[in-house]
Amino acid sequence: MLDKSKDTKPGLNDDIGEDKRLEMFRLQVLLRQAEQRAFDLFLQNLVKGTSHLSLGQEAVAAGFAAAMKPGDLSFCTYRGHAHTLARGVPVEKVLGELMGRDNGLMRGKGGSMHLTSVDHGVMGSYAIIGAHLPIACGAAWRAQYKGQSDVSVCFFGDGTTNIGAFHEALNFAAIWKLPVIFVCENNHYMEYTPIGDVTAVPHPAADRAAAYGLERIIVDGNDADEVYRTAMTAFAKARRGEGPSLIECITYRHSGHSRADPAKYRPEGELEKWKERDPVKIYRERLLEFGIDPEVMKGIEDGVLREVDEATEKCKASPPPPYDIIHTDVYADGGFAWRN
Repeated sequence: MLDKSKDTKPGLNDDIGEDKRLEMFRLQVLLRQAEQRAFDLFLQNLVKGTSHLSLGQEAVAAGFAAAMKPGDLSFCTYRGHAHTLARGVPVEKVLGELMGRDNGLMRGKGGSMHLTSVDHGVMGSYAIIGAHLPIACGAAWRAQYKGQSDVSVCFFGDGTTNIGAFHEALNFAAIWKLPVIFVCENNHYMEYTPIGDVTAVPHPAADRAAAYGLERIIVDGNDADEVYRTAMTAFAKARRGEGPSLIECITYRHSGHSRADPAKYRPEGELEKWKERDPVKIYRERLLEFGIDPEVMKGIEDGVLREVDEATEKCKASPPPPYDIIHTDVYADGGFAWRN
């Protein structure tokens, strides 16, 4: 475990502690293994349709999830597997959903881009760019109105910053001082286009914060400790009633935009350079620096792999959903009655 006699840089990570670091390490390993397994299952023709992986971006989901309290809400994009898993949804439920099986999170009816688990605070993955930012504002407004302490966290990509809903949601949240945190996962590409080619400022989220009276916050999105600390500060601000935060996490996706994208548009050597700053690699080295026994880390990694293997076999054995549920859960209960 942590060898306190080990010569380390004074003050580094003292505020986080061993238990929290091991939690974030396990989360990052879990997200990596689960999404890699999703990719492998796709190659076996067991995952139907497309899906969008966040391999290489695990530190953002892990850092924020580690800072959240029960009851806090997550709003995700179609690249939402990691955020869903990070909130505690079992691997079996996520892989089952991707495979269209009855044991899936939504019994196979939602698929990769619509993962939702209200019980875990995962309020949906949204395939329409920017659509969930105003919805996160609505959830935060409810908390403010009812005097409840939960905070809404809205994750989105760099491309969303050029969508009207981004600016409308930020303005609304700032005016009403809503308990909401906007998190831009800037992986440098809006689908296939470099974000810098179509945006007037170098940092598409942070450089626009001042327009809404917000602090310019840019963090290393591949360092879970830095993400966690920044998240904790933003959560504390929101719970004090001091309004929203806009955080730009600089990261990089290892795979293409989706399964159909070989990412040939990336400059030669760019991926290899970013893989040197792989968040899982960074965090493993961080733990070694602080004297964590390598056997402890190996035990975590072995345990995660067993968990993913067991989930995979359960999903393969699960049948597709029955046809008699095809018309259920289409409309929210009471919607038709309310309108009439």
